[in-house]
Amino acid sequence: MKTIIVPTDFSAAAYNAARYALGLAGQMGASRVVLYHAYELVVPVPDMPSAIPMVDSDELKVASQEGLEKMRNELAAEVPANVFLDLRAENHLLAANIDGFCTDQQADLIVMGTEGGSQFEEILIGSNSVDVAKHTACPVIIVPADAVYHPIRKVVYACDFKHIGENMPIGPLKSLLRAFNAQLHVLNIDHSGKGLAGETPMESLLLDTLLEGYKPIYHFVDNENVAKGIMDFSEREGADLIFIIPRKHGLFEGMFRRSRTTQLAFHSHIPLLAIHE
Repeated sequence: MKTIIVPTDFSAAAYNAARYALGLAGQMGASRVVLYHAYELVVPVPDMPSAIPMVDSDELKVASQEGLEKMRNELAAEVPANVFLDLRAENHLLAANIDGFCTDQQADLIVMGTEGGSQFEEILIGSNSVDVAKHTACPVIIVPADAVYHPIRKVVYACDFKHIGENMPIGPLKSLLRAFNAQLHVLNIDHSGKGLAGETPMESLLLDTLLEGYKPIYHFVDNENVAKGIMDFSEREGADLIFIIPRKHGLFEGMFRRSRTTQLAFHSHIPLLAIHE
């Protein structure tokens, strides 16, 4: 684990995510945390009235750099030994370009903040963190606004058992579990006992094989609301992190639609880790 990317809009939630990332860097032995501001240049529309303010790209870049410098100065006392707090600013759309940026920076992890509120506020404020998690191949941790970093020791993997082995990102997951030195709890949320069907032992055996050496502990919970079942279990068990694989099909179909994501990302006090297939 070498580099952690922290996209920022200089909000309180972004500062909180940066503090969380610095704590993670110390636990995981990362050597570099990058504060990344992707600012978007507004392009004027010819038919609009001339009274519409014009945006100067140079001024926008300077403001971005000043914001990053201010953020680095305010976080300086919290940077662990042997961790370099780096700064990057680009005139890009965040979600559309985050994958390329992570590749260029050889990033291992993205850490982003989000904050709750009304349903309307969640859709607006949460759009960046949700869109980044949807579009990047890099693992993403979404940090709730009130989450305070403490070492990750217990990870809940919300699993539907229907696609075990099919493009499962076992490499990145094992890499993070190794860096966290965390206990893994595999959670199957179902309704009417379907999760206890006859094929479940075979699926858990396959998962045991894939996660050899990590000794996952299995739990089966009956709840017709998947997101609520995950949150209730994780809070009850004192989980430090919830891990999901956003899929196009299966029990978690739609998990990364706004409605489901906001339930997890906005209403849980526990950070959410997403790794794509």
